[in-house]
Amino acid sequence: MDYKKLIIRGISYSQTQSGAYALLLEHEETSVKLPVVIGNFEAQSISLGLEKDINPPRPLTHDLFAQFVKNTGYKMESVIIYQIKDGVFFSNINFKNPLSEEELILDARTSDAVAMAVRFDAPIFTTSEVLNEAGILLELEENPKTETAEESEQPSSDFNDLSGISIEELNQLLAEAVKEEDFDTALRLQEEIKRRNKKIE
Repeated sequence: MDYKKLIIRGISYSQTQSGAYALLLEHEETSVKLPVVIGNFEAQSISLGLEKDINPPRPLTHDLFAQFVKNTGYKMESVIIYQIKDGVFFSNINFKNPLSEEELILDARTSDAVAMAVRFDAPIFTTSEVLNEAGILLELEENPKTETAEESEQPSSDFNDLSGISIEELNQLLAEAVKEEDFDTALRLQEEIKRRNKKIE
C-alpha cells in the first residue's frame, strides 16, 4: 500500500472540547493537515517526547513502555494511521526484532502511537483514504473580507446543529476555524461539507 508520511506540526488547545487538545499532523508532500483530538495526558507526553532535553523525574507510562520495548530487543519501525471511523482514528504500531526479523503489530490509540513514535524517532504514515476523509488543506485568503458587525456577533463555537447553515456559510466558518487553529471544529465542518457534496453527486 502507498502510505503517506506525516510530520508533527504542533499541538493546540481545543476550543470546543474542554480538557482536550488537537494534535496537528501534516502530509509532507501536499501540506494537507490531519487534526487528531487527544487528551491532556497524551498531549503532555507527546510534548515531552519531542523535547529530548527534558526528562521527567519519574518515567511516564509511554517512557516505561518504550524502555520495555528496548529491553526486549525490538525496534519500533513505524506508526500507521490506517482508518477513521465515526471521527475516531485507528492506528497500528509496527515493531521488529533486528536479530530474528520477527515483526510485531499492535493496535493502539493514535495519541499513544504518536507518543511512542516521538520516543523512537519512528516515522508516522497514513493512507490516502484517511487524508481524503479527514485531511484539511489550509488555504487562507491573502485578503480576507472584513466581517460585518452582524457577522461578528454570531457565535463561532456553537456547531451543535449544522443543518440550518448553507454550504457557503459552512465554507466561511471552516476558513475561520482554520485561521483560529480550531482544528477539531474545522474537521466537523469539513465532514458536513463533504456529506452534503456527496448528496449532490
